[in-house]
Amino acid sequence: MSYTPMIQQYLAIKAQYQDAFLFFRLGDFYELFFDDAKKASKELEIALTSRNGGKDEYIPMCGVPYHAAKQYIKVLIDKGYKIAICEQMEDPKLAKGMVHREVIQMITPGTIMEDESLQPKKNNYLAALTAAKDGSFGLALSDLTTGEIRVTLISSWDGVIQELDANDVRELILASNFDPDKKEEMVERLNMAFSESDSSQVPDPLQKIAIGIDQEKLIQPLGKLLSYLVNTQKRSLDHLQRAEVYQINAYMMIDQHSRRNLELTQTNREKKTYGSLLWLLDDVKTAMGGRRLKQWIEKPLLSKNKIEKRLDAVAALKEHLLERETLRSLLGNVYDLERLVGRVSFGNVNPREVVQLKRSLEQIPEIKRMLAELDETALTQYEQEMDPCTEVRELITDAIVDDPPFTTSDGGMIKPGYHETLDQYRDASKNGKRWIAELEAKEREETGIKSLKIGYNRVFGYYIEVSKPNLKLIPEGRYERRQTLSNAERFITPELKEKERVILEAEEKRVGLEFQIFGDVRLKIKEQSERLQKLARLISSLDVLQSFASVSDQNGYVRPQFSNERALEIKNSRHPVIERVMRRGTFVANDIKMDETCDLLMITGPNMGGKSTYMRQAALTAIMAQVGCFVPADHAELPIFDQIFTRIGAADDLVSGQSTFMVEMDEANYALSHATQNSLILLDEIGRGTSTYDGIAIAQAIVEFIHDHIAAKTFFSTHYHELTFLEEKLDRLKNIHVGAMEENGTVVFLHKVLEGQADKSYGIHVAKLAGLPDVLIERADTILQGLEGNAAADSKSYSEADDAPQSDSRGEAAAAQEVEEEPEQLALFAEPKEPEQPQRSKTERKVLQELNKIELLSMTPMDAMNKLFQLQKTLKK
Repeated sequence: MSYTPMIQQYLAIKAQYQDAFLFFRLGDFYELFFDDAKKASKELEIALTSRNGGKDEYIPMCGVPYHAAKQYIKVLIDKGYKIAICEQMEDPKLAKGMVHREVIQMITPGTIMEDESLQPKKNNYLAALTAAKDGSFGLALSDLTTGEIRVTLISSWDGVIQELDANDVRELILASNFDPDKKEEMVERLNMAFSESDSSQVPDPLQKIAIGIDQEKLIQPLGKLLSYLVNTQKRSLDHLQRAEVYQINAYMMIDQHSRRNLELTQTNREKKTYGSLLWLLDDVKTAMGGRRLKQWIEKPLLSKNKIEKRLDAVAALKEHLLERETLRSLLGNVYDLERLVGRVSFGNVNPREVVQLKRSLEQIPEIKRMLAELDETALTQYEQEMDPCTEVRELITDAIVDDPPFTTSDGGMIKPGYHETLDQYRDASKNGKRWIAELEAKEREETGIKSLKIGYNRVFGYYIEVSKPNLKLIPEGRYERRQTLSNAERFITPELKEKERVILEAEEKRVGLEFQIFGDVRLKIKEQSERLQKLARLISSLDVLQSFASVSDQNGYVRPQFSNERALEIKNSRHPVIERVMRRGTFVANDIKMDETCDLLMITGPNMGGKSTYMRQAALTAIMAQVGCFVPADHAELPIFDQIFTRIGAADDLVSGQSTFMVEMDEANYALSHATQNSLILLDEIGRGTSTYDGIAIAQAIVEFIHDHIAAKTFFSTHYHELTFLEEKLDRLKNIHVGAMEENGTVVFLHKVLEGQADKSYGIHVAKLAGLPDVLIERADTILQGLEGNAAADSKSYSEADDAPQSDSRGEAAAAQEVEEEPEQLALFAEPKEPEQPQRSKTERKVLQELNKIELLSMTPMDAMNKLFQLQKTLKK
């Protein structure tokens, strides 16, 4: 098949961009062909047509108008696709033969610059990952919209996954020979696009970005990232900042599961910000402050000195309400400096955005003055280092009109008096148009034709129009006929055409010169990018600090203190998010106390009683303290935690084929293998996903392992009351429980945490609250009474017998083995001990075991009825 020259040109370019949609410019449209067209027509929901590609073949085709391309590109980017923009590089009217075309930019999920595809308060990270021979990994991160670049070394593969997840990377660049198994794992666990690049050399024009970095393990991912940007963006990248080297162990490590369980930046169920810690703490006034807040939440500090500096600033702003409100008002007038600077350097800034930059800079002197008047040491750095960039503000004030158009295509953005030649063109155009108006009045008077008018269109230029009834009034030879209409004639004169030439030439030169002047202004602003970016960093951090102060003031938070003796004491602790969502004053506060003699709290009590809330609020309080915010309590003293691990909630991982229990064990294993003495561990209902015997054995072994081998501060919630005897065996474990009481057969949850162990779990009461049928509830209650009678003696034996499982140096394996060897000590459904009780049949024992395995809270009423019917049917056989 011999394709047309244009299709051959398309195929040659497409061959270089196989993993992207090629937007091929044809006139006023971007066209897509072949498989691109088929796929894009479905994704964009546009018509799929065809075009003659050669002698006998019609090829698939679809297209989008070039002026509306942004909205279509956004759709594809949001779905993780890449787009190569192929433009006509010469005027088709002047081209000899085929119009020259080439790709001028690649748009990918990690390099998008248009606001339509960006979230104002969220960074858009592109990353590059390289593997070293010693098993470590180099990671480079960049947000092209702000120019931020960071690099780090990561010692483990788990650390790579956690860091990519923590930064919510949109696109990852890998070498073509990167380990396929590891790549597959990332595809399964992380939501991002992948790209390939085998270049790891820092491009010459961007060498300044790598200044100060001499480790090859860091240079390689940085070079890979920068090479990719140069190859895809094909334009100035001068706004990229010098790469910052950071250490991941300089921040609290929060693994992927814990980030999800604690709902730090979004909720589990709806995947929305509302209801997360980020939502609670977000009272910022700028978009860049919103991004900085998210970064701080994702990376709490470990340095006590740095934490205290933030807390000092929050305290100062909290104490000065009027000044804080003034600051908030000023910040409210600051636009997104970081991304404005990026767009200036990238070359896609419009006149209105330049004015936004000026209006932002106008706020800086007032912010500096207000901070100076506060005279607070904690805020001195911000006042002293804040550069108002006066030259930039004055440049924009002098050059750009206060209310410019959105685009540069028609001019009208440069102030009169800024450029002499431009003013001359304006005068020529203005005077020419005045001459046209005067000519119209003169012709009306001399011809007596009151309806005569002088008009203009792009095809014929200026013309004199006379309606047909008045044609007889025109003196012979006065005008030259130009166009006939149905009800009028249009004429020209040599004098009118000369004036038209002068006017149009002035207009064309004016628009072209305005565009050139605007470009010069943009370049002068670009030269100050580094100053503007530093100012943006200070403003964004100050915005977060005032947000912390405002939230702390509104909600009655207190400044946390940090213990060097690993003491954890929080008086009247509250869950910050739940308290905010509930009516004021309705949340039940609780004390949390773990001094240097206590590392483990074993929490018992009913479902819905507040165990998980109690555990979560401890973790959230620690995170809030280490990001530099006040905390929800009357008093708070905490250690500085290096890591937080949580296992809260039950969920199957259907994609990877893992059951609830397997997910539970994986998350528990991750905590046990990574936690240190300085970590915080939250484990909720470990062992519930398997049989009672196995569950209790595993739970006890985990508790003993943490106590004997890790000694991390640990909250261990369980329904296995059999484990509460461990308080007598493990010297750093303490029993607590959430209170509940029965009134007229109905359970009342007190949501109060008390010392000691719970007396029962109230599971049937919870099932009743969930709406299960009365007949089922009554039957379950009857069964429970029988089981409790049979198991009473065994429970006593389990907790007091000399050969009961105890903590010893053998740890988890030994404890599990002891349980396996003496299962009768754990039996909740043991054979009757009393001789007068009838012996249960094998079928009855099987039904009871099946009943014990039922997770009522995870079943619908109909499922519960069906299960009950099946068990009843089994008994009747």
